[in-house]
Amino acid sequence: MDLWLYALGSVLLVSLVSLVGVFTLSLNAARLERIVFLLVSFAVGAMLGGAIIHLIPRAFAALGDHTASLLVLAGVFTFFVLEKFLHWRHDHGVAGVVADAEVAEALEIEREPVKPFATMNLVGDAAHNLIDGAVIAAAYLVSIPAGMVTTVAVMLHEIPQEIGDFGVLVYGGMEPKKALKYNFVSALAAVVGALLSLIIGTQVEGYADYLLPITAGSFIYIAGSDLIPELNHHHSYPATKSVWQLVMILLGVGVMLLPAILGFDARH
Repeated sequence: MDLWLYALGSVLLVSLVSLVGVFTLSLNAARLERIVFLLVSFAVGAMLGGAIIHLIPRAFAALGDHTASLLVLAGVFTFFVLEKFLHWRHDHGVAGVVADAEVAEALEIEREPVKPFATMNLVGDAAHNLIDGAVIAAAYLVSIPAGMVTTVAVMLHEIPQEIGDFGVLVYGGMEPKKALKYNFVSALAAVVGALLSLIIGTQVEGYADYLLPITAGSFIYIAGSDLIPELNHHHSYPATKSVWQLVMILLGVGVMLLPAILGFDARH
């Protein structure tokens, strides 16, 4: 029962991140860009640190070198296929988020009917959140520390994504309040994913051990394919901004390293 409470509580906490979009309404574009820039950098470090420091070593210990390595690669390729062929790409970019925020600020303009791409964004986001909930619950099936590490990594990845999603819905013609509500409902798909994962995990032996390296592969893919390219997108950034990128990435890695230093290793 404690395991279910930890897993579902963590998933609900991650779902609440979808409400972060409301704060973008009170920020101008320049300030929002600075915040998202730091969050994206921090998320890169947390996702890579979570995968390499915790999830991959746990997978190697449970499954052996070759099986774990192939499943990490399977996670990378699976998310590549989902992004390419199912059009599940979410805009993590600072520039995209700022553009959406500027649209969100222009709330007094006359609105047209909701555009199809806004609906498609909700469907894609719900599917993405379903998977997030499944991997968080699967990590808790391995150990409480593994679940916490995965929860933090997913949450940090979700913050800039949800800001962008909110902007996309507003740009697509939704009223801000309605966009916030639908975005939250979409985020609750993570609860469904967690419940499915918990039920399957109690019936299928080794389920969590096999899903964990796939999760690590997805973290590596998202950090390497979506987040890092955005940090390198603007080569005109001053040197100080690049330094802050590095500092925040290292801080993200440090947050993931801290549980291992304190003895709360995801491998146990």
